[in-house]
Parts: sequence; C-alpha cells; structure tokens
Amino acid sequence: MDLVITFSRSAFKHGVSKDDIRRVFALKLFDHPMEGAEEKNLLVGFDTHANLIEVLYHVVDDDTVRVFYAMPCRNTFIEMIDGEQDA
Repeated sequence: MDLVITFSRSAFKHGVSKDDIRRVFALKLFDHPMEGAEEKNLLVGFDTHANLIEVLYHVVDDDTVRVFYAMPCRNTFIEMIDGEQDA
C-alpha cells in the first residue's frame, strides 16, 4: 500500500508545494525522528527541481503521515546528513 501523505496548512508557509513534498518522500536522503522530539520526524530529500528540501512530519499510523513543515534545506541539516554519511 502507498503511503498516504496529509498536510497541515503550515506545511506550505515557505512556498513548498504538495508535489515537491511528495517528491521529497520519494527521493529521501535522510529520514529520522528528531533528537529530543521523537514524535517529530525530519525528512530531507530532493523536490521536483532537484533542490534539497527539509520536511517535518508526524506518523499518524502505519500508512499515513501528516506534514506540518517544509522549506528549503538549511545548512544545519545538510551538515548533519554529511556527517552521518561519513560515519
């Protein structure tokens, strides 16, 4: 079964579209719970224009997530991903 992605209005505050967020889920580079806030998950991947995007979401159930935040990826997360790949 395909993952169902739902969206809070806040997910679009920084101009990232539904299609871009869906592409990030398809082309993810990093997908882990946030340290210190394990109910939130951080996802980083490429949008439809090959830009790195960071997405925060909650797992609703086994088949559904709710995205509440998306924006162009900040250097902090790029460095975190680079550090994990070097380990």
